Amino acid sequence: MKGARLGQHFLIHSWAARTLAHAVEPLEGEVIVEVGPGKGVLTRELLTLGPVIAIEKDEALVTLLNETFAAEISSGKLTIVSDDIRNVTPASLGISRYIVAANIPYYITGEIIRQFLTAKDKPRAMALLIQKEVAQRITGVKESILSLSVKAFGVPKIIAKVSKTHFSPPPSVDSAILAITDISGTFFDTITEEQFFTVVRAGFASKRKFVANNLAVVFEKEKVIAAMSECGIPEKARAEDIKIGEWKLLTEKLY
Repeated sequence: MKGARLGQHFLIHSWAARTLAHAVEPLEGEVIVEVGPGKGVLTRELLTLGPVIAIEKDEALVTLLNETFAAEISSGKLTIVSDDIRNVTPASLGISRYIVAANIPYYITGEIIRQFLTAKDKPRAMALLIQKEVAQRITGVKESILSLSVKAFGVPKIIAKVSKTHFSPPPSVDSAILAITDISGTFFDTITEEQFFTVVRAGFASKRKFVANNLAVVFEKEKVIAAMSECGIPEKARAEDIKIGEWKLLTEKLY
């Protein structure tokens, strides 16, 4: 099937679709942007909550969706956009107040999350059906570049775990519904995104090394040690043990 070739695993049970749809419900005046509607199982649930713009890359599925939801499209409640989500912006859709709901292919999970969180017009919230291991990494105690990239813009939380049996074709791993709420850019009030991610990427450059040694490749070693001391971060700390607030403080000190 073409959809499977594009990395899509279609939801086949309404329980998972309903749970995902209600993970972050729209406020009055908000549009729901659905990424990868597939055959429309999630779309049907989302339409009970508000107007939906569904972006689908697979032309055969676009044809199917147009047939399945002819009445909803005619009424204006559903808009189908035939395109790759990576080519789409809120401005191109003519919206500014929206939330995102998506069952996205595993291989573009990070890219899609980053696209929306760093957009000029960000969604208020996102509900994503993604690989369980990735959701756990984003919400876990141990930090990673991915988890910090999400936590810098919003609050991630696992809503439910979804077995591979809820999909067709079934993926090789289980999934989870991840909600990201309170999305904004206010974290970057005293530092820039570029500064923050320069520090974070440098800190995670080598997992085997202490973060001070990793940062010393980009910044002066003495400055790094002094900055870490001022932030209360142990000199022998590893990047995964440093929390989001400490990374922000560290960035402020280094710049």
